[in-house]
Amino acid sequence: MFSVIFPGQGSQMVGMGKEFYDNFDLVKNLFKEADDTLNFSISKLILEGPKDVLDLTANTQPAIFLISYSIYNVIKKEFNIDLSKAKYFAGHSLGEYSALSCAGYLNFSDTLKILRIRGDAMQNSVPKGEGGMVAVLGSTVEIVEKILKDNEKSLSVEIANDNSEGQIVLSGKMDDVDKFILLLKENSIKNIKLPVSAPFHCSLMNKATNIMNDELNKINFIEGKNKLISNVTANEISNTNELKDLLIKQIENRVRWRESVVNMIGNGVNHFIEIGPGKVLSGLVKRISKEVKIDTINNQTNIEGLQL
Repeated sequence: MFSVIFPGQGSQMVGMGKEFYDNFDLVKNLFKEADDTLNFSISKLILEGPKDVLDLTANTQPAIFLISYSIYNVIKKEFNIDLSKAKYFAGHSLGEYSALSCAGYLNFSDTLKILRIRGDAMQNSVPKGEGGMVAVLGSTVEIVEKILKDNEKSLSVEIANDNSEGQIVLSGKMDDVDKFILLLKENSIKNIKLPVSAPFHCSLMNKATNIMNDELNKINFIEGKNKLISNVTANEISNTNELKDLLIKQIENRVRWRESVVNMIGNGVNHFIEIGPGKVLSGLVKRISKEVKIDTINNQTNIEGLQL
């Protein structure tokens, strides 16, 4: 039994998807539709850069989705591999939108538009330089939560991503993140301050939540047939009303990726297929379980070797 999973921000690179763009008219057509939908050449930005512009959150989010969606459709239409047999579709943060679009809950152009708005809203929720993020390595959620609890009166830092065993990411105001890093050092816990422009998935994203609440309520979701796993709950989403509510909550809430993978495995999944640029999620899944099969699909050779 397999699940299809889609990466989030951080997997982008200039030139991603070029092999598919060069070889399949289907992908050229999707790139053109994306340019027309967004009213600028996101295809040129993806294929040629510059990297610093691609890395802007408002560009990164629709760009990664476009690549994931393109590869998914090549697998489906050019190689006749039926991924709709998946037990679950899931994605990490913006990857959740790739999952719900590929699973038929939201059409292609609406997903592009909403991710452009989402990226811009998240980028601009906090003035540049005021927020930060730090990755904690080799520790557990329980240990991190205890440090936060013991120091809750003196600093406000929140868990943004519970990614895997030994990889937890936290967000907060820059001063608080720096204080938290000192506490980690006192406890001999490894950490890396992340080069991000905003503190994602925490209460500082409140402005973005309000914008996404307005925008998502304008959209008509379709009742897809595949089961989706929510970042917010790490559990199956029951209907489109719950889906909309959870997508709004996702902006400020912890991405429960480790729990999501554990729950999928607990429900019989023994094979994960990551579709999109990079192989970040494949690496996280490996850290969560050594027992499952993992396929990373980001070139044509990967598809040719895919066995369900």
